[in-house]
Amino acid sequence: MDNNYYYNGDNYKAPESTTEKKKGKNTFGKVAAAGAMGLAFGVFGGLGFFAVQKTTGMIPSSASSDAAQAVIEESTAGSESTGSSENGTGGQSAVLNTVTNSAGLTGSGDVSEVAEALMPAMVSIKKEYTYTYGNDIYSYYFGGGAQSSSVAEASGSGFIIAQTDTEYLIVSNNHVVEDPLSLEVTFVDGSTASAYIKGRDASMDVAVIAVQKSDVEDSTKDAIRIVAIGDSENVKLGEQVVAIGNALGYGQSVTTGIVSAVNRELTMDDGSTGTYIQTDAAINPGNSGGALINMSGEVIGINSSKIGGTAIEGMGYAIPISSVTDIISDMMVQQTRIPIDESEMGYIGISLQEITDTLSQRFGIPVGIYVVEVSEDGGAKAAGLLTGDVITKFDGEKISSYDDLQNILKYYKAGTTVKITYARQENGEYVEHTVDLTLGSKPTKSN
Repeated sequence: MDNNYYYNGDNYKAPESTTEKKKGKNTFGKVAAAGAMGLAFGVFGGLGFFAVQKTTGMIPSSASSDAAQAVIEESTAGSESTGSSENGTGGQSAVLNTVTNSAGLTGSGDVSEVAEALMPAMVSIKKEYTYTYGNDIYSYYFGGGAQSSSVAEASGSGFIIAQTDTEYLIVSNNHVVEDPLSLEVTFVDGSTASAYIKGRDASMDVAVIAVQKSDVEDSTKDAIRIVAIGDSENVKLGEQVVAIGNALGYGQSVTTGIVSAVNRELTMDDGSTGTYIQTDAAINPGNSGGALINMSGEVIGINSSKIGGTAIEGMGYAIPISSVTDIISDMMVQQTRIPIDESEMGYIGISLQEITDTLSQRFGIPVGIYVVEVSEDGGAKAAGLLTGDVITKFDGEKISSYDDLQNILKYYKAGTTVKITYARQENGEYVEHTVDLTLGSKPTKSN
């Protein structure tokens, strides 16, 4: 592999541009002084342990709550085309849990029949994101090098699971779409459209993204379709399956095989365990987020090249669809996160320091965003946050770095109330609390 390339988790891509972010050396005395500066001004980096100060945020929604709720009123899982936006009479279970042979397949084992019927429901996903490499602040202060970042690309897959009056909803893996600078979906006819995060669940590695119907041509609406959802609990050892996905970022491709094992328990790198469908159908980088399909044309799993890796040939894994239908249902009705103008962004009202894994282990502080100081005019003070608290979740999403916080805040408007989860030291131990915080307006600089 060329040294100018790196593995981004699903596909190899070279960085498009590189920006050095040097963290200059300083003493802890200077660091403490830096931590108290500039409380009222949003995004800028200081130096040292208490040096980083960022105070921005926001939330928009491309679809109102009523529009998002429409997804649970549609029974479109059995429709033959998404070109029509007619609503059915079924509830949420009608979308996700009804085993409907929408493709009209015989289940005879004809792979070409399955591929022809389901390909219109499959999409390729391209993500631009910030790839950071090098040592963290602690390592730098104790002899390491500077951190750098590049704008990089990753590719993955997804499938269209439902529609509302205003959006097409697409399921993928969380690791395919997390923390994007931008997302782009390619449909079966080759047309593309921007996509936005609807909801993510890192623990189950599943996500829902949305494409605005206004961004999709009528011809594409006629070409695409919605998948039928099967019951992965009825999957049998040895039954034939088909995997469709954007392998290696080259575009949609089809592989086939059998179910090699059901309820295969695996332990991930982070120590968590999960139960998966094992198949000998080839699942390569880029296939993540794509569909594992039975011979009746029903989705029974979400493929992931991240599970088990690619070192061993003939062993691919998929998340059983029945284990995540409730999670997907919840995410489908969340507000769509479309970035808003910086002038509308909300204001937390803190100066902060990122607590990395290294710093956490060194000082016994939870991984997250350490509150260095609380501004007098921000939402943090009104919510009761104090110096020394560590923010670990923002509106339900895990926050483990400044980039995590920055990536989510760009969707939140001033005046929006969000739930903040933080850890506070009590009697020598960190105790978790959750409060409502109303984002303020970012102060303007005075001359």
